[in-house]
Amino acid sequence: MNWRVWAIRGAVTVPENSTAAMTEAVLELLDALESRNQLDPTCIISATFSVTRDLDALFPAAIARQRPGWDRVALLDLQHMHVVGSLPRCIRVLIHVQLDLLAPVIHHAYLREAEALRPDLEYFS
Repeated sequence: MNWRVWAIRGAVTVPENSTAAMTEAVLELLDALESRNQLDPTCIISATFSVTRDLDALFPAAIARQRPGWDRVALLDLQHMHVVGSLPRCIRVLIHVQLDLLAPVIHHAYLREAEALRPDLEYFS
């Protein structure tokens, strides 16, 4: 077996609870994750999206499903646990991918205000 399952994380914030704002943010996040990790959608096993309770304009998975190759990915949406004082209007994703056993370093993507969630990570400009 020359492959294994890897997990890739990401998050992005949106300025408002609207279809347009959420669509733009999800596309930006998935573009970043695909390009940083050189992902081919055929290697994506599943993606679980969570949104903070202040976002309900649409399901992030509905946006992802429209991307080329993502129609065969198992997608799930859920509401993120609310913690007082946590980052508002945030969309998170956990993607499981099948990659080479010796895959390059996995690059997570925390965009916009979500960078504050992982100050330990280096970000691409």
